[in-house]
Amino acid sequence: MNDQAKSLSGLAVGCAFAAALGLAATSQIAGAAEEGGKEKCYGVAKAGANDCAAGPGTTCAGTSKIDYQGNSWKLVPKGTCLTMELPDARKGSLEPLARDVPPA
Repeated sequence: MNDQAKSLSGLAVGCAFAAALGLAATSQIAGAAEEGGKEKCYGVAKAGANDCAAGPGTTCAGTSKIDYQGNSWKLVPKGTCLTMELPDARKGSLEPLARDVPPA
């Protein structure tokens, strides 16, 4: 194996490891939220106030681009997501929403 192939192989292993760590961290956050009496509520965060990656237009916490972005979530006290009062008769959801999503 030449040096370039070794470098690419090492890079691939490093990327795979980083991805695995990211998935583990996301699972831990979700588990901690459930234990802490919180749930993910989609479509309730103001622009830049979402919790972690949520889909197109977000990469991590605080990156949502649109107020009440449908694929952006925020942790809220369990049982309050569907009853939150939002502008323009919007409602929170326990699942991602197709509304107010920026173009990919």
